[in-house]
Amino acid sequence: MDYVQTFDIELDKEIYYAGEVITGKVIVITTENIKVKGIRLTLRGKAHTEWKINKAGETRTLKDDEYYIDDKRVLWGKDKNEECEVTPILPRGQHSYAFDFKLPETALPCSFESKIGHIRYYLRVVMDIPYASPPQGIKYFTIIGPHTDCMDDKYLSPKYADDKHRTCCFCCVRGLVRIQASLERSAYCCGENIRVKAEIQNGDDEPVYLLCKFVQYVEYYMNKGVLGIMKSVSHAVWEYQTEPVRPNHNQKFDKLLEDLQVPVVPPTLIDICGLTQIHYMLKLFVVGENSGEMMHVQFPITIGTVPFRIPSMPPPQMLYEVAVEYVEGGKYVSSEFQLGQVYMGDEFPDHDEVILYRPVYSCVPHEKISVTNTKKGSKQKNGADEKAGVSEPVCEEINFVPDRRKSQKSLDKRDSLRLTDRLQPNVVTVDDVSTSEPWEVIALKK
Repeated sequence: MDYVQTFDIELDKEIYYAGEVITGKVIVITTENIKVKGIRLTLRGKAHTEWKINKAGETRTLKDDEYYIDDKRVLWGKDKNEECEVTPILPRGQHSYAFDFKLPETALPCSFESKIGHIRYYLRVVMDIPYASPPQGIKYFTIIGPHTDCMDDKYLSPKYADDKHRTCCFCCVRGLVRIQASLERSAYCCGENIRVKAEIQNGDDEPVYLLCKFVQYVEYYMNKGVLGIMKSVSHAVWEYQTEPVRPNHNQKFDKLLEDLQVPVVPPTLIDICGLTQIHYMLKLFVVGENSGEMMHVQFPITIGTVPFRIPSMPPPQMLYEVAVEYVEGGKYVSSEFQLGQVYMGDEFPDHDEVILYRPVYSCVPHEKISVTNTKKGSKQKNGADEKAGVSEPVCEEINFVPDRRKSQKSLDKRDSLRLTDRLQPNVVTVDDVSTSEPWEVIALKK
């Protein structure tokens, strides 16, 4: 409307944790006196999933939402449902309306953006003008969550894994190849290095090398009909290859932590959001130069929001950065957050694209390093420069899962206990090596 010159939301800061108070003000500048029933502000946090399925030859789009916050304030005038005999007049000029919202103390899922689903937190203000289209303003902000402290006892206990492989050629039994690996702790904040050690005993007649892969798994859920639907996507965050181990030699890899850095990625999200689950796995492959992959062991890795701290040292200062562009949560920007430019037909604009909003994630101060040193991992689409990840998904599949109620989280308490029991220190994998298996398919060493 021409006589509403400015209608905007200003926040004191744009990054919050659960339990904090959101403060800010709504700025209104009008050039005329206006009849306004009320100015209302809404705080909302919700998760959303959406994708297309083909059922009986018909393509359908399915959607689902889950709400975490839904609070309202009347900044001026009356509420929408209140009766008003005489509509009050908002005088012309500049007006400022301060507000505050207390975020719930419960665990809130982190802000997240992807093509299949998102988790968003925002403020929406509406000016209710009778007999006219109501002006609106919206402001997105980031929630850092959930609260996952890398100093919790369950993450500080070391974890061990080992496996062995013996190849046969007709009736001849060849040498034994064995890997033993240990993980000092299982939770890390973005920017930290994974503290893992490994030893390979190569009794075979060909050189073998160790291939380390850090994989992100994201599962999207939807409660529709009798059966719920689940879609899973995984990405190789990075892969690191060591020098080969000669035949009939043993070699220890005690300095892997110097190269295996956790980039800025969304934190682990399990049992917090009913529509989106995020988790990570560190896989250590033993690969023969001629025969290929022999075996692998793997460790579940938790990405936390509170970093590891040495008791005698001051806590590190936290930084907030957008996720790297080759994982879910960093590779996609919604069109509603992109400020487009008009194409004049002569030539393409030479200015940078303006992005209005992107979620950020907590990380410790760190010097960014490129972990990937393999040709396969460095290959990017469109001839792009080398980066530390793989641009295409490792797998993307849709499965049917039992129906779950809206108020229920992604796993009920019984399934959560079983999951905790399965993710115990001594971890080995199934013999058939595949990067596309669901993350639940983990055979644990008895």
